[in-house]
Amino acid sequence: MDVFSIYTADDWNYRFKENEQENALSDLEAGKILYCPQLRFKLYPDERPLFIPYVVNKKTKNISFNIHTDSLRGIKADKKHCMQLKTMLTRFSQQAKNFMNALFPQYTTTLSMGRTSYRPVQIKNRKTSVRKDDSRLHVDAFPANPNQGKRILRLFCNINPYGENRVWRVGESFHAVVQHFLPKLSKPFPGIATLLHWAGITKSIRSHYDHIMLQLHDHMKLDTEYQKRVKYTEICFSPGSSWVVSTDQVSHAAISGQYMLEQTFYLPITAMKNPEAAPINILENFLGRPLI
Repeated sequence: MDVFSIYTADDWNYRFKENEQENALSDLEAGKILYCPQLRFKLYPDERPLFIPYVVNKKTKNISFNIHTDSLRGIKADKKHCMQLKTMLTRFSQQAKNFMNALFPQYTTTLSMGRTSYRPVQIKNRKTSVRKDDSRLHVDAFPANPNQGKRILRLFCNINPYGENRVWRVGESFHAVVQHFLPKLSKPFPGIATLLHWAGITKSIRSHYDHIMLQLHDHMKLDTEYQKRVKYTEICFSPGSSWVVSTDQVSHAAISGQYMLEQTFYLPITAMKNPEAAPINILENFLGRPLI
């Protein structure tokens, strides 16, 4: 299975050639992982104390940073470590933004930044609920953050200082996932989307598209037989490498690894070169009706 493409970028301000940009755009929208084995995030000596898993609150699996509000969530550390982490994540988010703008100039005016996250906890054998178990194949959907059809693009960087790979599995195509699970999904209760927003459970109104994507996410993880039998490709991302992927489209699972940075981006489908490849259009074609 051809699941990823390799790019030689070795700097966050790398100047891509036009053909590299065109290939990257086509690869990303086709559901491939764009792998940059030499794209390393530089760490400073005073950031070394951040490489301890217990800086994460026990109720969360990672630390998230909102660059728009300068706020951290999920951290359990003193003020000094909080400031160090904010500085590191601010630097990473800016470098990630510069890189994405350089690689995808077609997206520059419409690509918006979501949360930045630091993941210092070892994935392997981590105890969590099935729905939160990222070692099971899934497509991304955010329960509290409906996106009304926007794409979820994510840039990951393995910053493990001990030489440990980040190991992923990549499953079947989004078309195949939809064919398997769509008949099993239930319709939302009338008025539930408004009620969830009114109660503060969701930050915006959950569209029918968001409802389906969240059910796909949950059904994939909860279906143990599917997880056992579905074909997958295993990929090892080495320390000092980075990769970009549309996680709402690519069925993926994180099997092992510790210490990673991640930046989320949102993209309206109108900015895509091939909007028919977007999950919302694939779902609407299956169902024969609009979902927004």
